[in-house]
Amino acid sequence: MDLMLSDEQRQLVDSFGALFERESPSERIRASEPVGFDPQLWTALSGTGAVEMAVAENSGGWGADEVDLALVAEQLGRVVASAPLIEAQVAARILAAGGDAGADVLPGVLSGDRLVTFAPRAYGDVRHLRLVPGGAVADAVVAMVGGRLMYIPISGMRTRVDNLGSLPLADIEIGSDAHVLAVGPTAHESFSGAVDLWLTLTASAMVGAANRALAFGVEYAKQRQAFGTLIGGFQAVAHPLADSATAIDGARLLALRAACSFTEESSRTTELAAMAFAFAYETARDATYRSLHVHGGYGFGMEGDVQLYYRRIRGWAMVFGAADTALDRAADARYGARSEATVGR
Repeated sequence: MDLMLSDEQRQLVDSFGALFERESPSERIRASEPVGFDPQLWTALSGTGAVEMAVAENSGGWGADEVDLALVAEQLGRVVASAPLIEAQVAARILAAGGDAGADVLPGVLSGDRLVTFAPRAYGDVRHLRLVPGGAVADAVVAMVGGRLMYIPISGMRTRVDNLGSLPLADIEIGSDAHVLAVGPTAHESFSGAVDLWLTLTASAMVGAANRALAFGVEYAKQRQAFGTLIGGFQAVAHPLADSATAIDGARLLALRAACSFTEESSRTTELAAMAFAFAYETARDATYRSLHVHGGYGFGMEGDVQLYYRRIRGWAMVFGAADTALDRAADARYGARSEATVGR
């Protein structure tokens, strides 16, 4: 596995890094709360083809691979961007692979005229979907319901759910205009692959967020003094930050390995994606916690930026179920899978 970035990948990172820094400053993140969606940012992302890049060229997209998508997701995480880009990319891939069932809506998704999100948890045979990521702002959701992969338009039948991470979560009622994209083994295979991609990209986003939160803590430790000494000189401050720095490097390596596995080690993709998500969440959880505490009382104030990262990391993870749920999935991939039918009830 070669993790050296090509010239094209470095350009991709620089381009999206600059876009996110420009279009998602902390002032805009705060302005988007409590819904957690920035329409101006979404317009900018749609204009760059951020959703199109996730779809194969023969379906009208750019044909970016999973590593490219992970690199973009890491830049999204660095600014904890207020846009459900990862869910939109995963949904677009499902629709592109769905043949005639997704063909009618795919052009609008790729053009940015229609925002379609993805629910990474499977639901039983229910009429209401709970805690759909992006559901508060999306036009439709792709979800696994009762063993069927479905495209579900959201025509006002939603209830936004307040949450710690200020994410656009909503409970969705399935209407009569919903239609089935796939059933049986095809549905399960498509959904499982989509969950693998969502876990991998979200892991990369959490790595980016952890890295930026750590930088906040380090910078503050180099400025704040106590007892006439910079607090960064105290082991109780320096050592936890150093632990987070090494853990972030490991989380990034594992996330990129999961991304590479889609083409190089597909038999282990489910296991690696779940492991990457679990480790990235635990790493980002600890990094944001440590950085917040380094800031002392300032860390707990809403005017500080580190609290944005502290809250959003936890929101991103709990959409799926945090580390334990991901580790269960990794264990299932290696030792035998449970049925998905009861997950998300």
